[in-house]
Amino acid sequence: MELGAFSVSLAVKDLEASKAFYEKFGFQVCGGDAAQNWLILRNGDHTIGLFQGMFEKNILTFNPGWNKNAEQLDAFTDIRELQRQLKAAGVELIQEADETTTGPASLTAVDPDGNPILVDQHV
Repeated sequence: MELGAFSVSLAVKDLEASKAFYEKFGFQVCGGDAAQNWLILRNGDHTIGLFQGMFEKNILTFNPGWNKNAEQLDAFTDIRELQRQLKAAGVELIQEADETTTGPASLTAVDPDGNPILVDQHV
């Protein structure tokens, strides 16, 4: 199962303080919008998202259709197919992609320890 690009989305209390902290680890801003309370930071192949006031917990995030540089892939497994595979494997989804649509969509699951997993297709 190919899930696309991976990142960790962090629920932060203070966007600027978190940005400054992760910059000390060599991360640099590569996307996002501080005015909207979110930034994407990268250090080599590692990507984290900082999100202030958008959700309660940190989230494991996968982006079908994107490579690790958030560039669109020519071929990828659509989120609706991933959803069918996950459901067939017995994964309970707490939010599902609309099977009647195409293009961008998302689904959410929660692992046995309560960690949210977001599969978020932007293409």
